Amino acid sequence: MHPPIDTRSRHADAASGVPAGMMAPASGSATAKTILFGEHSVVYGRPAIAMPISSIPVTATARQATGPATLRSALYHGRLDAAPERLQPTVAAVTAALDAVGRPRDAVAVDVRSEIPAERGLGSSAAVAAAIVTAVTSLFGRELTADERHELIQIAERAAHGRPSGLDARSVVARGPVWFEDGATATLAVGGPLSFVLADSGVAGRTREAVAGVRALREADPARVDRVIDRLGGLSSTARDALGAADADLVGTAMTEAHALLGELGVGAPALDHLVTAARTGGALGAKLTGGGRGGCVVALARGAAHADELAAHLRAAGAPSAWSTHLEAHG
Repeated sequence: MHPPIDTRSRHADAASGVPAGMMAPASGSATAKTILFGEHSVVYGRPAIAMPISSIPVTATARQATGPATLRSALYHGRLDAAPERLQPTVAAVTAALDAVGRPRDAVAVDVRSEIPAERGLGSSAAVAAAIVTAVTSLFGRELTADERHELIQIAERAAHGRPSGLDARSVVARGPVWFEDGATATLAVGGPLSFVLADSGVAGRTREAVAGVRALREADPARVDRVIDRLGGLSSTARDALGAADADLVGTAMTEAHALLGELGVGAPALDHLVTAARTGGALGAKLTGGGRGGCVVALARGAAHADELAAHLRAAGAPSAWSTHLEAHG
C-alpha cells in the first residue's frame, strides 16, 4: 500500500472558512445497488449480475476535528468510539480509512447522508463504507486505487456480514452493470437503453437467515437444490447476452423465472410476491426479488423511461412504501 501523503502544511485562504493549518473538508459518494441475477447461486460459485442505482445515493463528508472523532448520521450523532453496535460497520470504515493513510489516532468528524433504506438488500452498508473511505482518505490527500478502495470497503462489510462475497463492494461504486464471478468483476455491455424500477416491500430483508436456509435445504436435498442453483447461474449468462443485445423481452422473461426459482429456494415472501404480481399487472416485462430475500425489495423491468415513472407510481399504489426508477444507457 502506498505511503500516506502528508497535507497538513496546506493553508486555506480566509475566504474558505477553514482555519490555517487545517485541511479543507473532503467528500465521497456511492449509490445503492440491485442484484439483477444470481442471488444465492453466487454463494455457490455461479455468476451474478448487479448494477448501481444512481437515484438512491449516499454522500459522506470528512473534516479534521480538534476533539474526539465523531460520526453524524440519521441513526446516530456522537463520538465514534461510543457508536451503537449496529453502526460498527460504519465505525470500521472510518478506522480502516485512517489506518490506510497512516493516521489511526487522528480526530475526524464524519457526516453521512444516505437515502438507502437499511435491511432492504440494496447495499446500504457497502455504500456507506465506500463514501466514508473515499472522504477520509481524500481528506489526507490519498487517492485510492479501485482495489485499495475495495479492500477498505470489505473491512467494513466483514463487520456487517461476516464473509461478504465482494459483490456489494464493487457494485455500489460501479458506473454500470457488472458481471461478478469467482470474486472478480467486469463491466457489462448494454446494447440499448433499459429502465428499471425498484420497489420496497416494507419488510426488512433477512439475508443471513435466507442464506442459512438455502444451505440447510441444499444439505437435505442437494440434487434438487443444485439444479435450481445451476439454472439461476444459467439465467445470469442468458441475461448478460440479452443486455448486450438490448433484448428487453428476454431480460424480463429471465427475471420472472429467476423469481420463481428463488421461491423454490425458500427465500421469497408474500410481500415480495405481491409486488412482483403488481409489477406484471402494471405492464412490467419482468420482475423479481432482489438481494437476500425474505423481505427487502423487488426489481422490475419497465417498457421504457416514461413507463418506469408510471410503474413506480403503480407499485406505490399497490403498497410499496417507496419506489425508485433507474435507467441504463447504451455503452460498449
